[in-house]
Amino acid sequence: MRRQLVIVGAGPRGTGILERLAANAPELYAGPGLDIHLVDPHPPGGGRIWRQAQSPLLWMNSQAEDVTMFTDDTVTMAGPVREGPTLHEWAGLDGRTFPDRQLQGRYLRWVYDRALADLPPNVTVHHHPHRALRVRGPRDGRQQVWLEGRPRPLPADLVILAVGHQDAELDPEQSELSAYAREHGLVHLPPDFTADSDLSALEPGAPVLVRGFGLAFVDLMVLLTEGRGGRYEGDTYVPSGREPVLYVGSRRGVPYHSKIGYDWTGDRPPLPRFLGPAEVAELLARPAGFDFRRDVWPLVEKELGFAHYHRLFTAHPGRTAMAWTDFEEKYAAAGDAADTQALVAAAVPDPADRLDLGALDHPLEGVRYASHDDFQEGLRAYVEADLRRRHDPAYSADLAVFLGLLSVYGQLVRLGDIGSWWHGFFSYLASGPPGPRLRQMLALSRAGLLRFVGAGMAVTAEDGVFRATSPTVPGFSVEARALVEARLPEPTIGRARDSLLRELHAEGAAETPEGLLRVDPGDGRILDRAGRPHPRRFALGPYTDARTPGAFTRPRTGGPAFRQNDATARAVLALLSGSLEKELAR
Repeated sequence: MRRQLVIVGAGPRGTGILERLAANAPELYAGPGLDIHLVDPHPPGGGRIWRQAQSPLLWMNSQAEDVTMFTDDTVTMAGPVREGPTLHEWAGLDGRTFPDRQLQGRYLRWVYDRALADLPPNVTVHHHPHRALRVRGPRDGRQQVWLEGRPRPLPADLVILAVGHQDAELDPEQSELSAYAREHGLVHLPPDFTADSDLSALEPGAPVLVRGFGLAFVDLMVLLTEGRGGRYEGDTYVPSGREPVLYVGSRRGVPYHSKIGYDWTGDRPPLPRFLGPAEVAELLARPAGFDFRRDVWPLVEKELGFAHYHRLFTAHPGRTAMAWTDFEEKYAAAGDAADTQALVAAAVPDPADRLDLGALDHPLEGVRYASHDDFQEGLRAYVEADLRRRHDPAYSADLAVFLGLLSVYGQLVRLGDIGSWWHGFFSYLASGPPGPRLRQMLALSRAGLLRFVGAGMAVTAEDGVFRATSPTVPGFSVEARALVEARLPEPTIGRARDSLLRELHAEGAAETPEGLLRVDPGDGRILDRAGRPHPRRFALGPYTDARTPGAFTRPRTGGPAFRQNDATARAVLALLSGSLEKELAR
């Protein structure tokens, strides 16, 4: 009898799993015919987020040369390497281009079609353009996957959930703001994928409060300016007259750091050095567990500092006051943060060449401006300085820190759920907007259509309006009849709008304190609250405690998503290849 595998989600993660199934099947699948059912209401390849049917004004957040869907020999995995073109090689683009998302959708569709072509003849893929509603079935028996609009479920020997970013129910604060908006005729747009948001209620010329200064804000900015007919002439924005006035703030009060605008040269820092597999294994082996801030963060700081100073001393030795070999020895021996700071102060004369992660994370902490207009000038100067530094190879230690962040993330993913702060910090430093987007922000600010609110932005609903304040500008407040939460919904299974995830949660699937779905770090099987892996259900993606950085992998960085996809694909093929009942009987 033919085996039945259901993969829920046909976006980049589902496509990546399909590629790994095709790569590993010649070695591992010796069973009968196999039907793979891909369930997704959106087209395979791009899925919802990277579908081709979206505004051509929306860019990728990565350069074309930094996007690949194919493995290489830097990936630690049991399966075979199947190399393929990066986005820029496939599309014939300049590698430094930031492509639009429509092009990425076409690339992903091509990867999907290639994976289909690479599957053995006895494997057939069926795409079901429906939403999966729930998964039912006993632990020791076939599963049933119910689809919206279908009277009968899909039978499944195994199920893989690769559903990507999910919509979420509002949290208590958002619920109160939304209720207030309904009562007073205001507009409240909760966290969402910006390309799916209905922005028509944001009126031309009207003030709009925006909480969030990351990538969701960049999309919002584009759709409400160029998307409404405005245009840029050099560094000047020419409005169409249909734009609202955006008042934006966030916890930090500044935009994410610009993408770095130059290439790496010379030797890379030898990573990992202070946070590698041995340190991760030691943390996992602690009987009482570990605390991120107390036990993990010092290792992260040490690793990022090592990457930074290795580059500074080897590429820019004229800005140091000590031989690298001496510094490296003393840096490794430094017992605490105070020792490290004293060493750095003696060895690196210019404070601009020192790595201060605390100052990077809180750039406006303690900073106060006398007026709202003064703050506009101050933040424009901050963004301009960031753009200069991020495009100047004299500060290539910043690029080394980026490489350090990738290395650290690859290790931390093995620790499971370490809280949301780290993921936000990583995105702020390593996954910011392209430089041209920040230049557009500056142009919009000078045109008066983008106004900065400050750090620690607080929003209240009173007197029939929304009101925003920030300690950055004492005494300043702005009122508006519209509020946009410019960020993606939190990936928690308890508040997911998706009925499939909610039912898994209700049935007893384990969640972390942050609300992520617990999975076996070895192969992605869903864990129950007793810690038992489900024999027939797997999950990968940002809603699990094995989430990985970014949507895509840079070539030759050993991407952990590739490792996860390969491990899950191999486990699934081994189970389906005639050994399913034997394995499940253990």
